[in-house]
Amino acid sequence: MIEHIIVNEVGLRDGLQNQPRHVATADKLKLLDALLAAGIRHVEATSFVSPKAVPQMADAAELMAQLPNRDGIDYSVLVPNVKGYERAIAANARSVAVTLSCTETMNQRNINMGLDQAEAVCAEVMQRAAAEGVTGRAYLSVAFVCPFEGVVDARTVYRLAQSMVDAGAREVIVADTIGWADPIHVTEVFGTLTSHFGADRLSGHFHDTKGLALANCFAAFQKGVRRFDSAIGGLGGCPFAPGAAGNVATEDLVNMFESAGCNTGINLEKLEAAVEVAEHCVGQKLGGSWLDWRRTQHKQHLARAAS
Repeated sequence: MIEHIIVNEVGLRDGLQNQPRHVATADKLKLLDALLAAGIRHVEATSFVSPKAVPQMADAAELMAQLPNRDGIDYSVLVPNVKGYERAIAANARSVAVTLSCTETMNQRNINMGLDQAEAVCAEVMQRAAAEGVTGRAYLSVAFVCPFEGVVDARTVYRLAQSMVDAGAREVIVADTIGWADPIHVTEVFGTLTSHFGADRLSGHFHDTKGLALANCFAAFQKGVRRFDSAIGGLGGCPFAPGAAGNVATEDLVNMFESAGCNTGINLEKLEAAVEVAEHCVGQKLGGSWLDWRRTQHKQHLARAAS
């Protein structure tokens, strides 16, 4: 049986949120159009955070009002708290995600809350979403390694996942926020989680700081996970870990799973066009390993044609 992989594109949110160059709403919509043309059907569109804290997301409500209303497109947004949730619902969001860091220090540095308080805030949002018929998703940030506290105990990740599920989260996204995880650790964590919650409720979110994002995705896949976040061209990064790289590139993730005989429903060649749009948005060259290979093949073809 051919396995179907769900690719959740987070380039518009996680990929752009820390970019120094302002990206206009119109350019975000052009990037979204290119992604949808390639077959992307799951998109984290924006976040309803403080515009002062994250200026790149200041147009969240404006962007939501202009999202293409296409059948079969699953749009989600990130919210930091109940206030953000209410702003998102007012903008007609029907799928929201919270972010809960798995360590005390990361929560303090990221949102100025302790772990217990952050957990309570996220649980409140998930409870509210469940009661109002909104899809609730919970990110468990730094679920493998924290830049301040080191390796995270898998039992902590399990406890926080249980807390979010109990609060009403339909999906738990296990995030290697700083890109320091390895396949053995990923296998351990997802082994614990899938045995308790089932693989269908889980998703993977991996960054490529150490070049292991694809290997980590495949390790999660081997434990039954079939849903993964990615960002076009490898956009993204973590402001709390100097040198941390972007998200696993969407084109690399699609290439890996399609090469392994899985179905993503996404056209690789059209993703190349989406990378070009993303490059225009941020003013820099982007692209993962597949695109490097693709460009090399193109140059070799031109050289052969000229000889």
